[in-house]
Amino acid sequence: MLDEAQSRTLKRTGLVAAFTAAAIVAVGVSTRISAGHELATAARENAVPIVTVVQPKRGASTAELQLPGNVQAFNSAPIFARTNGYVRRWLVDIGDSVAAGQTLAILDAPEVDQQLAQAQADYQTALANQKLARTTAERWQTLLRKDAVSRQEADEKAGDYAAKTAVANAQLANVSRLRAVQGFERLTAPFSGIVTSRSAQIGALVTSGNASAQPLFTVSDVRRLRIYVRVPQSFSAQVHPGLGVTLTVPEYPGRTFNAVLVRTAGAVDPQSGTVLVELQADNSDRALKPGAYATVTFPLPAAANALRLPGSAILFRESGPTVVIVDKSGRARLQTVQIGRDQGKEVEIVAGLKGDERVVDTPPDAIETGDQLKVEARARG
Repeated sequence: MLDEAQSRTLKRTGLVAAFTAAAIVAVGVSTRISAGHELATAARENAVPIVTVVQPKRGASTAELQLPGNVQAFNSAPIFARTNGYVRRWLVDIGDSVAAGQTLAILDAPEVDQQLAQAQADYQTALANQKLARTTAERWQTLLRKDAVSRQEADEKAGDYAAKTAVANAQLANVSRLRAVQGFERLTAPFSGIVTSRSAQIGALVTSGNASAQPLFTVSDVRRLRIYVRVPQSFSAQVHPGLGVTLTVPEYPGRTFNAVLVRTAGAVDPQSGTVLVELQADNSDRALKPGAYATVTFPLPAAANALRLPGSAILFRESGPTVVIVDKSGRARLQTVQIGRDQGKEVEIVAGLKGDERVVDTPPDAIETGDQLKVEARARG
């Protein structure tokens, strides 16, 4: 009887242990299933990008276009030697103001001087021969009227006089040419301005007609300056003659200079895709210098009916500039837009939007149409 009682007790204990283990396993499985569901739900929620949306802004915005410009003198002339010789004296140096016709340097050209002396002597000989030929022709005409000589002989003397006259004229032309060449021994300023370069040295040999020769002087008129700017084709229709602009140079921080656009090339350079324009600026105080680099600021009118978006809202894809619009169901829709002007923080949208859309600011690069999005904040205008 005792053995049977112990056996029943052991069986009951085993059954209790089995049920307890089964309950523990069931609770563990249930907990793991619940945690799995929670993890899956959290993963799905985390997979939805959280975005901030903005609405396009309407209304005009101030716009400026800044481009590099090259400052040049209104007139600039390199002065070369027009005759061979040596520099005897130079009378001005860089930075000196000169007037039109003022002597810059004097050359010695002994060969030209000798050629002129010889040409003058030849001219005097030709004049003497012309005078004798004229006297002879007149005498023969007198004799012809008295039938003392034949008409053939009189015509020969008249022809000789005409030939001697032509020779005398040729010699006179040669004398004039050499006098002009001799005048090139004195280098003069073609207009009023300042001397911006000098390479003339006393005793230096100068040769005319040498394309590789360095100019002896450079004279520049800096009372008024030209500024050349290359404007991108997309902005070329918005700049025109008469437009007032401002410019700055590195040596005068904080100071602006006024200039006026006077002409445009009217053609796009196929290599750079720009249009060359010319500005002019008064330089009475000589603050601006020829050859300087300047930053030119063009005021541009606001585009009509343009919308503005932050530059961070634009995605650049193969199809062109693109924005991401969030629809009512929270789905993404990619929309291609056309950009008018890029103003840095904001860009003008001239086509592709109506103005009431919710546009994602800083959208993920991998976003596609139909993706679910979670909007973090309300649209801000």
